[in-house]
Amino acid sequence: MSRPRTGPSPEAPLPADPRLARELLDGLAEAVVTTDHAGVVTLVNVMAGELLPDLTPGTDLALCAVPALAAAVAQGAETFDTEHRGRRLRGVCRRLAAGRCAWYVRDVTEEQARTDALLAERSRTAFLAQAGSRLGLSLHRDQTLRAATTLPVPYLADAALVVHHPPPPAENLPHWIRHAEDEPAPVTGTAPWAFTGSVPGLADALHGRPTDPSPWLDAELADLADVLPATFGRPGTLLISPMPGAGGPAGALILIRRAGRPGFDQRDIELAREFAARAGAAIATAELHGEQAHLARVLQNSLLPPKLPPLPGLTLAGGYRAAGDSLRIGGDFYEVFPTASGGMFALGDVCGKGVGAAVLTGRVRQSLQTLRLVEQRPLELLELLNRALFDAPDATRRAQFTTLLLGTADPEPDGGARVRIAGGGHPSPLVVRTDGSVTRVPVGGMPIGALADATFREARVRLAPGELLLAHTDGVTEARGGPAAVEMFGERRLFQALASAAGLPPAAVVDRLLQLVDEWLDGQAHDDIAMLAVRASGPA
Repeated sequence: MSRPRTGPSPEAPLPADPRLARELLDGLAEAVVTTDHAGVVTLVNVMAGELLPDLTPGTDLALCAVPALAAAVAQGAETFDTEHRGRRLRGVCRRLAAGRCAWYVRDVTEEQARTDALLAERSRTAFLAQAGSRLGLSLHRDQTLRAATTLPVPYLADAALVVHHPPPPAENLPHWIRHAEDEPAPVTGTAPWAFTGSVPGLADALHGRPTDPSPWLDAELADLADVLPATFGRPGTLLISPMPGAGGPAGALILIRRAGRPGFDQRDIELAREFAARAGAAIATAELHGEQAHLARVLQNSLLPPKLPPLPGLTLAGGYRAAGDSLRIGGDFYEVFPTASGGMFALGDVCGKGVGAAVLTGRVRQSLQTLRLVEQRPLELLELLNRALFDAPDATRRAQFTTLLLGTADPEPDGGARVRIAGGGHPSPLVVRTDGSVTRVPVGGMPIGALADATFREARVRLAPGELLLAHTDGVTEARGGPAAVEMFGERRLFQALASAAGLPPAAVVDRLLQLVDEWLDGQAHDDIAMLAVRASGPA
């Protein structure tokens, strides 16, 4: 059994009473305008009368005061979108019988405002994200300053100027960097101290106090005009924001808009302040990184192996590879000192690597520099050095020790050389004879700085003219590489390389060994590597 319908059928005709139909149209929330086949208005409901008071029944749409609607009718369009009497209107046409049309018009002013606000907020968020990425990528102060001036143009302003105080030893004057929309790259310069007081709000911003946007006043801002491009034209509004840094303001950001551009609204001000804060933090980070890089360079220069001095009757060469590529310093080292009869040499390996090992390396080298002035016999000097390191007040050094070879080389009249060498737990040095044979010089001993009563050993060897003594750290033999990247370079390969290099100058031998180790490592991580070659030069 079918159920009866409770509402009008979709096919039901409109009410026959015209008054009822009119009441239904007037009750709609949309404006409704109907036209006949000739484009003449036949009906306007109440809402249409409020939104489009210029339209009344009998109005020819082609001549009406709503240009967008007239154009849509003339072109046979189905929609129109226009500003009318301060409101945003959007209309849709529905075709009726006998060439008639019904235009349904909505007031979308608030809807459009919400959409525009959402798009603007997305744009601001995208700008800050891009700015944060660009500012965060640079750890160089000058690059960060360039980013701080180029990023706001043209999104926030037609020109941007950063006034800052550069770190020493730069000239003690306010510096500025500028970028305008029509400039290919930022421009830099300096200004007198009077400049910071002549621009209203600049002195406050340089002290960390924000200022409000202000119109351009020629009488007050003549000094600022001097730092703008000659082709910039007349400025309209400027906004000055402090750029907070770590220990104080990093500078001030000046945003300038031309006269034809709207001034800064509250959202622009908030966005400019946020950008200036991020730029100031980035500048402070870059300054801190610059200070650390400078300290690292000073430390590096003090700990890198020294240039070897010339020694009569002897030829020397050193090689060095640090495990830490960033600072190029580590725990392996070598030293050579001239003596009255020849030279003293040292090669050591501090336990560990990186900055911590480099600090102990510096202590060992400094102690050697001092103790050699009172003792030049290798064995006795090792004992003094061990006592000095073990008695050091730094408690952290007890977790570290140093292996060391310490020797003297004295040339002989026939071109050979007498070598005395003492060992402190270090790999044995190797002697390369002129016939290509390679032998160890056993020295043994215990590491330096590990035990107060450590014992050491000394060995003596004679180098015939042209023969070479090579001292190396275990970073050479323990370098892991090869096809599986896990096999050690080992003593066998080292002996073969030295045998094939017999008779070559020490520099060529060291370069050859470093090349072979590098090829064996093939870019893999490795321990610190150091080597020192001493050859009897032969008769003069």
